[in-house]
Amino acid sequence: MRVFGITGWKDQGKTTLVTALVSYFTGAGLRVSTVKHAHRDMDIDQPGRDSHRHRQAGAAEVLLASSERLAIMTELRGAEPPHLPALLARLSPVDLVLVEGFKSADHPKIEVYREDRGAPPLALTLPTIRAVAGVSGGHPLPVPLLPLDDIPRIAAVVRAEAA
Repeated sequence: MRVFGITGWKDQGKTTLVTALVSYFTGAGLRVSTVKHAHRDMDIDQPGRDSHRHRQAGAAEVLLASSERLAIMTELRGAEPPHLPALLARLSPVDLVLVEGFKSADHPKIEVYREDRGAPPLALTLPTIRAVAGVSGGHPLPVPLLPLDDIPRIAAVVRAEAA
């Protein structure tokens, strides 16, 4: 599987870009999966549901399956969270995996950057960033700057650089 990341500081538009790229690539006939780094306290389960009760009883993993989708919830219970390669190994084979977040992981990435949010571009310090999508203004960048709404051009970088 080829892997490429979309990263950046909080509230830059990463998810919007990921969803646009998923639509673009699936529209071109590729099978695409995504991995998203979430906040520590995220939970897709709901108290009172049977699957939640299974977890609360101590199940290490709960696989929830229906005729439409399935989800596996793994309780880490204080264990070290898995690194990105271990997460990728759990996915079914596809043409491309888009990874949102995971700034420090080794895969190639595009940074979504909006100068008005205040933080400096990650591209200044992270060598895995291949391009910046957004607005940089006063920061000279070591990588190409792409318009955030130019999905075909961003997709071309993803295709060329995906590992």
